[in-house]
Amino acid sequence: MMDSNHLKHQVKLAADELAGKLGETYDIAVVLGSGLVNFVNKMSSERVIPYAEIPGFPVSTVQGHASKLIVGTVGHHRVLCFAGRFHSYEGYDAAEITVPVRVARALGAQTALFTNAAGGIADNLHLGDLMIIEDHLNLLTSDSPLRGLSDELFGSKFVNMYSAYDAALVCLMNSVGKARSLPIASGVYAALSGPQFETKAEIRMLKAIGADAVGMSTVPEVIVANQEGMRVGGVSVITDLATETATALSHQQVLATAQKADGFLAELLTGVIEAL
Repeated sequence: MMDSNHLKHQVKLAADELAGKLGETYDIAVVLGSGLVNFVNKMSSERVIPYAEIPGFPVSTVQGHASKLIVGTVGHHRVLCFAGRFHSYEGYDAAEITVPVRVARALGAQTALFTNAAGGIADNLHLGDLMIIEDHLNLLTSDSPLRGLSDELFGSKFVNMYSAYDAALVCLMNSVGKARSLPIASGVYAALSGPQFETKAEIRMLKAIGADAVGMSTVPEVIVANQEGMRVGGVSVITDLATETATALSHQQVLATAQKADGFLAELLTGVIEAL
């Protein structure tokens, strides 16, 4: 487990390096999930910085995650776009996973938009749908990004998650999606540690406890964004159907479906940011 001083040092190293290179502050952070890259093409005046060139930063090891930071503008907003994230199944602890969120906040970002590829559980979800996250079920109970951290360095560990996803942002995302005729839905996202996909019994359990979609990320980042006082929005791209009748499933299939829906996600994120 990473201790408070080490985490604080890593965040400061990364933020100082980026501030020196970029020389500007940013107001919105976007995190792109597996196979989701088209939003980058909506940014102007962009610069690309590989994660490997940012001191104190982890590096993504999963196919479909570009492992680079793209900075630029969308509308009148300056945006930090993290193309690639980190997961507990890669061997990172929850505090390491959330370093980009803390760095984004240190660089001025007050709004965070998280995206992921997820399995659709609810009967009304279809492949390629964009499920706006209204709430989540944190089933990553073996670790928390706040575990063991000093309240003096990071703020209270007892973060109020009752309204983890900003209601106004959820409303805006729905409005933009409908106005642009995008395949949107809304629901509850459940996070499991993975990397294996769910059994039929686990899918039945998830449906019974109120999950509409399931994935392996996002929740630790949302927790830290709330601790940092950021406005949070989230979107799950439904890349597979987590149903009892599903038989064949692979990471390659997930990436292929994500690629097909990626343009819709880019449209949604762009419209939301322009409207903020």
